[in-house]
Amino acid sequence: MGEKARELAGKNVEKVLEELNRAYADEWLAFYQYWVTAKVLEGRFAGHVAGELKRLAMEELEHADELADRIVQLGGRPLAHPKHWLERSTCGYKEPAQDARDLDAAIRATIDGERCAISVYRKLADMTRESDYVTFQLIQHILEEELEHEDTFENLL
Repeated sequence: MGEKARELAGKNVEKVLEELNRAYADEWLAFYQYWVTAKVLEGRFAGHVAGELKRLAMEELEHADELADRIVQLGGRPLAHPKHWLERSTCGYKEPAQDARDLDAAIRATIDGERCAISVYRKLADMTRESDYVTFQLIQHILEEELEHEDTFENLL
């Protein structure tokens, strides 16, 4: 636990840790949702969409890693069991469509996930902007990438 990290985070460090863990859960679920969807897609343009989903999945995994590092720096513990991801997630998990050829459904589910993530990170940015510069910078970085993800998949429609 970083004593100075907690001190810099301010009085609401426990609330920040709670929200960081929610975002951490969202990132793991997004990683899996995008990864498994990429595996099962079929059809004419499935390869292109699957490639974008795989790339996106790896970025979501990177976000989970960055969030876990910050949680630990603040003296917290990342959610250690996958069952807690669904329980604590804000954005949840959307199972791939039964019809593996329904690329629109896969793209729309991804856009919905990214929009939810954008809301999560906006809330975290507002929460940390004045009190925890380090967390704010991390959240701003992730938020920028989530906005890019939304744009990429909107353009695929």
